[in-house]
Amino acid sequence: MHESPSSMLQKPSLAKYCAAGIQRRAARAEVRIFLDANVLFSAAKSDGFVRRLLELLLADGHTLCADGYVAEEARRNLAVKGPQGLPALAALLDRFEVAALQADPGTATALSALPEKDRPVVAAAVRMACDALVTGDRTHFGRFYGRKLAGVAIHSPRTLAERLL
Repeated sequence: MHESPSSMLQKPSLAKYCAAGIQRRAARAEVRIFLDANVLFSAAKSDGFVRRLLELLLADGHTLCADGYVAEEARRNLAVKGPQGLPALAALLDRFEVAALQADPGTATALSALPEKDRPVVAAAVRMACDALVTGDRTHFGRFYGRKLAGVAIHSPRTLAERLL
């Protein structure tokens, strides 16, 4: 039986991360994780890798965080590109710690390496005392994957799964 090239390039399942991490989980401390709008969008739009990742992180006792800025951006994008995901977004946000939108010019200004529209995301993660920020935005955050910005570790969904599960 021959596999198509696209089936050979599928994203890894979370089962791989879960099986490897079962024994380590009990010894790990809770991690506070801030979710960028694109992660919220992906989790709400389809029952795929990102939604399963968030479910596993919650089950492991981690705290998932967002604020009004990223929640509203995810809502706006879903309304245009996938309105059927709006109820899923609302249900997900009910399970997360969600802070009101607050401008923090001091932290935002210190993040001049990022485009202005992305600075409030990291500033909110700092304000909410998050250990990590997970984003699929490779264009603006990709060079920071695996590094810290303002004390917050920046991860893609995949690298966060590798690190915590």
